[in-house]
Amino acid sequence: MTDSGGKKQLLHLVFGGELENLEGIQFRDLGDLDIVGIFPDYATALTAWKAKAQQTVDNAHMRYFIVHMHRLLDPQDTTGSK
Repeated sequence: MTDSGGKKQLLHLVFGGELENLEGIQFRDLGDLDIVGIFPDYATALTAWKAKAQQTVDNAHMRYFIVHMHRLLDPQDTTGSK
C-alpha cells in the first residue's frame, strides 16, 4: 500500500461531532457527525484536525478526532509512531 510517490500510506480519518457531555465520548447525534476526510499521513491529518478544531473553538462540546486507519486495516503493522 503505497502512494504515487512510493511512500507507504498510513491512512488517517479525521472526524468530529458534538458530545453529550464533556466527560465522555458519546455523540449527541450520530447523523450529524462531521467527516472531514481521510488523509495519507499523520501530519496531513493533524493539519486538518487543527483547522476544524479551531473553527469550533467556541463550542466546548464539539470535538474532533484522528483515527489511525492504517492500524485498523493492518494491526500487525507497527509503522508510524503516531
